[in-house]
Amino acid sequence: GQGVDEPLSATGFRQADAAGVFLSNVKFTHVFSSDLLRAKQTCAAILGKNKFCRDLEIKYDARLRERKYGVAEGRPLADLKAMAKDAGEQCPSFTPSGGETLDEVRERARDFFEFLCQLAVGLEQKEPGASSRSSGTPKEQFVFPWTNHCSEGEPSCEGSESSKWLDANILVVSHGAYMRNWIGYFVSDLSCALPANLTKSQLSSVSPNTGVSHFVVKLENGNLSKPEITCVCLNQDSHL
Repeated sequence: GQGVDEPLSATGFRQADAAGVFLSNVKFTHVFSSDLLRAKQTCAAILGKNKFCRDLEIKYDARLRERKYGVAEGRPLADLKAMAKDAGEQCPSFTPSGGETLDEVRERARDFFEFLCQLAVGLEQKEPGASSRSSGTPKEQFVFPWTNHCSEGEPSCEGSESSKWLDANILVVSHGAYMRNWIGYFVSDLSCALPANLTKSQLSSVSPNTGVSHFVVKLENGNLSKPEITCVCLNQDSHL
């Protein structure tokens, strides 16, 4: 939750370092993180391992915070499940007293995503054609570590032109329950295209710590109302 702002554990730092090594060849243009300490430390560790953008400014945003769990915060997950059972509800959709509803979390995610879209469109309008795709940056700096085994036809597959048309390559560091709601918003509200082998249980599961999900967002002619979203991978954990 939000109320207990604890630092990463020793295991958390190791996982963050592993994610940083995993993403070390990816050149990001922007970095955003939740303003909670564990996310800040994860983000700093990832950038600390990056070959190209260690000095890139991290922008902290409260909209990326974990879901607020009210009276359940700081208590074991078993307590939250017991509260949900007593209320006759399922745990994921149950809202403890003082907590956020799933709709409220999704609204935060929607607001932040629309902000990112406006950012990307603003970059293109400010400097038409002068984006990362024409910066002269070697292509390998944009290659994601899972492109060698993505399925045929995905926009980031090796040999594709994705590295040439990315106007922004944005790293967002957030939290498990929040990101599950954000992905649900992508799928249910924006008709995000999913990998063919993705199961329903995988789609509804919470990402492991430092799990990596990759989405390609196209805004045709700067149209903010109809983003075209493709999920390249979800909750990738091969670095753990």
